[in-house]
Amino acid sequence: MPSWTIGFDADDTLWHNERFFRGTEDRFEELLSAHMDGPGLRARLREAERRNLGIYGFGIKGFTLSMIETAVEATEGRVPAAVIGEILAMGRDMLAHPIDLLPHAREAVEAAAREGEVVLITKGDLLDQERKLAQSGLGDLFDAVEIVSDKTPATYLRVFARHGGRQSMMIGNSLKSDVIPALAAGAWGVHVPHGLTWELEHADPPRDHPRFREIPSLGDLPGLVATLDSRH
Repeated sequence: MPSWTIGFDADDTLWHNERFFRGTEDRFEELLSAHMDGPGLRARLREAERRNLGIYGFGIKGFTLSMIETAVEATEGRVPAAVIGEILAMGRDMLAHPIDLLPHAREAVEAAAREGEVVLITKGDLLDQERKLAQSGLGDLFDAVEIVSDKTPATYLRVFARHGGRQSMMIGNSLKSDVIPALAAGAWGVHVPHGLTWELEHADPPRDHPRFREIPSLGDLPGLVATLDSRH
């Protein structure tokens, strides 16, 4: 049995993602400004995303549908068909964006692989996540890939049971999805903050939890694992 099973989040942990959403939101706001009065378009969009998560799930396709829904509601149905077409084109652009790895991503996964089994645990659209992993050049480093509909304690219990070492760890930029449910499942939760994190992924850090750790970047992961290894 390996010493560790180490899970990595993908978006904004191994490669940039949120900045493409923010850029598209800027374009969306500019596009709709000529067709509606009053502020609050982003708040409307965020509420649509929140409302639609249980229907469309996470990812660019659900985000695109939420933009269309917001455009229709914000203009009271007067949004031109050409604008809907531009929103769809923005979604296609996002689905085609190139992958830009975050610093130390490859070294961190390679270092983790020397400690045990490494698993990519990511949520979102299956085809898009598979595309991003293939383009990242990191695919061959993982022993397994788990693309899930949501990240809950039950998700982590199931994944770590399938790929179980003597200890398990989840690494990611989202406290809400990557850290807190992994801790509830009995794993270590390692937070790697990212400058841009989706509003719906915000949560308070569980600083008093004995298995919670925070590191400035993935470059600090090998040292952290070595420190934890020395305690067991």
